[in-house]
Amino acid sequence: MNAHSDAHIQHLYVITGASKGMGLEMALQLLSPQHQVLCISRTESTELAQAAARAGAFLTQWCENLAEPEGVAHRLAAWLGTIDRAHLRSATLINNAGTLGAMAPLQTVAPATITQAIMVGLVAPLQLTASFLQATGDWSSVQNVLNISSGMSQRAMAGAALYGAGKAGMDQFSRCVALDEARRSPGARIVSLAPGVIDTDMQRELRNGDDALFPDKARYIQLQATGALTSPSEAARQVLAYLHHPEFGTESVVNIVQKRDLLT
Repeated sequence: MNAHSDAHIQHLYVITGASKGMGLEMALQLLSPQHQVLCISRTESTELAQAAARAGAFLTQWCENLAEPEGVAHRLAAWLGTIDRAHLRSATLINNAGTLGAMAPLQTVAPATITQAIMVGLVAPLQLTASFLQATGDWSSVQNVLNISSGMSQRAMAGAALYGAGKAGMDQFSRCVALDEARRSPGARIVSLAPGVIDTDMQRELRNGDDALFPDKARYIQLQATGALTSPSEAARQVLAYLHHPEFGTESVVNIVQKRDLLT
C-alpha cells in the first residue's frame, strides 16, 4: 500500500524497539487502515507484518541498529519529508527501544557495553526526537513525543548505573524539550512515561542476573512470584490509552501507576 498518498490516513506513528515485548504490542494495537505505522528495530517482525496484512493496515519496518543512531535520524527526517500530511491529524514518535547494558558495578563493565547502552537508551532518543521535531515543526497536525522511561530513572540501585543513567537522562531531556515546545504555538507535546513493571525479556534478564553484581535481583524474582508483573499487551494498552488521553502533555514526566484511574 502507498501510505504517503492515501487520503484515509489520519494518524502517523513511529515506534522504536517494536519487534518484541511492549513495543511489539503497541505496534499491533495501532495497526489500522487509518494509521501509518513505522517500526524501527534490529529485526523485522513477521508477526507484525502478517497482522498488518490481515488488518489492511499501513506498516513500514526498518531494520536498524540504534547503537549507531545518526544515520537512522537522517533516514527518519528524509522519510517524514515524503509524507502526504494533508489529512493527518497527529504524528507521534514513541522512543521505546532500550537495553539494560550490564547489571553490574560500573567498573566491571566493558567500555563498548557502556557506549552501546547509552547510545541506544539516550543518544538515539535524543537524535530521533530532534529529527522528528525538525521535520514536523511546520505541520498542522498535533505532534507528540512519547519516551518510554522506567522507575529506575528515579530509584537508584546497585549495579544499575547504565540503565538508570539512560532513563534519568530521558526524563530530563523530556522536561527541557517540553519547555522549548511550550514556546512554540502550537508546540509538540512531550512526555517521558514509566510504564510499570512488565513481564518482558528485560525482566528475565534482571531475574537471571548475578546476585553478587546486582543485589536487587531478589526483588524482581519476588515481583514475578507474586503476580505483580503486567503483561506486555496490557502495558501497551495502558500506555496508548494515556497517549490518547486529553491529559497527555500536561506533565513531562509521568508514572503510569499514578494515572491508572484515567485508563480504565
